[in-house]
Amino acid sequence: MPRLDDHCWSCSCAQGARHRGLPGAGAGGLAAKVGDMLSPAALAARRGPDPDPAPARGPRSPGAGGRGAGGGPPGSWHHHLVQRSLVLFSVGVVLALVLNLLQVQRNVTLFPEEVIATIFSSAWWVPPCCGTAAAVVGLLYPCIDSHLGEPHKFKREWASVMRCVAVFVGINHASAKLDFANNVQLSLTLAALSLGLWWTFDRSRSGLGLGITIAFLATLITQLLVYNGVYQYTSPDFLYIRSWLPCIFFSGGVTVGNIGRQLAMGVPEKPHSD
Repeated sequence: MPRLDDHCWSCSCAQGARHRGLPGAGAGGLAAKVGDMLSPAALAARRGPDPDPAPARGPRSPGAGGRGAGGGPPGSWHHHLVQRSLVLFSVGVVLALVLNLLQVQRNVTLFPEEVIATIFSSAWWVPPCCGTAAAVVGLLYPCIDSHLGEPHKFKREWASVMRCVAVFVGINHASAKLDFANNVQLSLTLAALSLGLWWTFDRSRSGLGLGITIAFLATLITQLLVYNGVYQYTSPDFLYIRSWLPCIFFSGGVTVGNIGRQLAMGVPEKPHSD
């Protein structure tokens, strides 16, 4: 007869004792399962594929944000250019009317009767031509300074500009009022005054070079006008004109150039295409 202890008896209490004998086994398995569930791979699998990433931003163009090169609005430079042109044109018209009146009253300049306008006894074409020339010269001076890399900083104030205008008007007045034994003496005197005006209010190489160039071109154009009978000078002594006329053009170029430089102060830089 088989013995009772030969059979493998087991009870629930014995199994529970065995499980309680290894307390870390169940906890370790549970922690491993939780860790697997919270792993990045499992989370990514639950979420599914990521949406398309946002497109990469390229470099901002110079005109992004409504601003062009130079830190200002794209049309700012052109707006200032138009303003300066109008101011210089107006200055040229006023100076032409006032200074030409002195020449006409002293019978230095003679115009045909049919072209004389009632305002200031001047030919109708003189104010617009002088206004256009003043706008070109006034815009050219700061442009040449910028290209040469030599910004003009000598006496950059409106009080100095006004004194320069007053001296220029005085030189033109002297050409019509002063009486010398001959035109050569008057021309030498006005040449010294014109150089003194440049030295007092400009002193730049670009100003001197532009003044001489303007005097040469303006004198040549005046000679062509007089030669074709548009108007004439009394007592001409230098190829149909007065010999002191280049001095007036030189001092006028320096004066208008100083006005243009003063107007160009604080203007935003010209936008570049690159």
